[in-house]
Amino acid sequence: MPRVVAVVGASRDRRKFGNKAVRAFRHAGYEVVPITTAADAVEGLPAYPSVLDVAGPIDLATVYLEPAAGEAVIDEIARKGIEEVWLNPGADGAPVVARARALGLEPILDCSIVGIGESPAAY
Repeated sequence: MPRVVAVVGASRDRRKFGNKAVRAFRHAGYEVVPITTAADAVEGLPAYPSVLDVAGPIDLATVYLEPAAGEAVIDEIARKGIEEVWLNPGADGAPVVARARALGLEPILDCSIVGIGESPAAY
């Protein structure tokens, strides 16, 4: 059974890492759920404005948002019960990390695309 990943900050712009992550995780065999308020679909997949709008469980979240937006999203990730959280470069601001830890999460501060064995340059 494939793991479900929420790409928080998913983008329709194929040059952005929020889009590259959607494609990389799909290529690696994950079930991908794009999370964005900017589109109804990303790469042909239905997109949701929040992880809280996704009916089923989510195994991991990878965040591609500026830290100012990331703090509120971390609360939603914790409320959804997502235990594995990646804060990618640029999304890993100190307030976001502190908020995640305060909520009992231990975020991974690294590039999730590389973390699954893919190369962002390939996408």
